Amino acid sequence: MLFGLSCGVIAILMLLGVLLDMRLGEATRWHPLVGFGNLAIRTEKKLNSGSGAPIVRIARGALAWMLVVLPFVLLAWILTFWLAQFDALLALGVHALLLYFSLGLRSLRDHTLPIAHALMDGDLPQARLLTARIVSRDTRQAEEADLAKAGVESLLENGNDAVFGTLFWFAVAGGPGVVLFRLANTLDAMWGYRTPRYNEFGRVAARIDDVLNFIPARLTALSYAVLGNTKQAWLCWRAQAPAWSSPNAGPVMSAGAGALGISLGGAAIYDGEVENRPPLGTGPLAAGKDIARAWRLVRMTTALWLLLICIAGVIYA
Repeated sequence: MLFGLSCGVIAILMLLGVLLDMRLGEATRWHPLVGFGNLAIRTEKKLNSGSGAPIVRIARGALAWMLVVLPFVLLAWILTFWLAQFDALLALGVHALLLYFSLGLRSLRDHTLPIAHALMDGDLPQARLLTARIVSRDTRQAEEADLAKAGVESLLENGNDAVFGTLFWFAVAGGPGVVLFRLANTLDAMWGYRTPRYNEFGRVAARIDDVLNFIPARLTALSYAVLGNTKQAWLCWRAQAPAWSSPNAGPVMSAGAGALGISLGGAAIYDGEVENRPPLGTGPLAAGKDIARAWRLVRMTTALWLLLICIAGVIYA
């Protein structure tokens, strides 16, 4: 396999990466993704002047994407390939560290479960404050259903972006694959908006993320369906995902909402404007306890993926 990693070795490294993430969580200082985000901000300011024809702005966005992503992917490839020639164990350690720095499983738990606890305790101001830290929508006047909906949606969608997509690309291409996926995903989150500033400049970043996430998103949606209300998840996926603006978030969140038997989507306030999003799922509106249920679904899906890769490692050892 790529980089000489057998299926069994990949399984061990994935287990190690997840264990490191759950034990240590995000690095509080010098986190690589934070540094990358700062670099992306500076690059965007220099190259996104806002002037020129649309094709010129798209080209600038493509150049910016290549300048901030490809050097790190190449560095990861050179480092892991070179180390493998001299010290295979050290090279494996680098693969595991790259996976650890790219995963966000514990971060999802640490940022969303306190919202659930605040809602179940009836502390709406605290729940609003905590929710505002993880979503871009306005939470100042949000009620319990709005906050619970935001928390569940964040868990379901970021379960794919920060966990399952990361694990998928690690299985495909090791540490360099993880770096490519997470940096591309980060740029989509920063530049992939349909606003006057980013509509053309961020188009390449958005499309690349769509391509890299296409298979992982559908595997995630399938996993949510298998581990929840399968029939309901499948029906919601088929009926509701096409209406969602994101080709990958639609399947993930519709299947997840159906699997949990709750209703998501609908109205949300962004920058003072009400945005009416397509409905997701079916059943009662999300409540505080459903955030904890969504976390359990993400956690069980992680366990399922690790179990499957371990089985593959045994079969193809």
